[in-house]
Formats: sequence, C-alpha cells, structure tokens
Amino acid sequence: MASKFLEEIRRYMRMRGYSLKKEKAYLYWIKYFIRFNKLKHPKNMR
Repeated sequence: MASKFLEEIRRYMRMRGYSLKKEKAYLYWIKYFIRFNKLKHPKNMR
C-alpha cells in the first residue's frame, strides 16, 4: 500500500489529466528522492 502522500500526488495528477506514463515517471522520481534523503521529513533537510 502506498503512502497517503503518494496517493494524493497520484490523485492530483489524474485530476489534471497527466498521462499514465508521466504519472509513473513522476512517482518513481519522487520515491527515489525520498529514499535518497533517507526518509527524512522535508523540514529536517538542509
């Protein structure tokens, strides 16, 4: 099950009419960025 954060992004992209391919690519890179930053909350990133 995906996080609420990722589900909200997916819902936003679907409402805006993003293609499925673009949606998958964006979600992939968002997940990559989150993992790269070791799951830190954005408030704690510097």
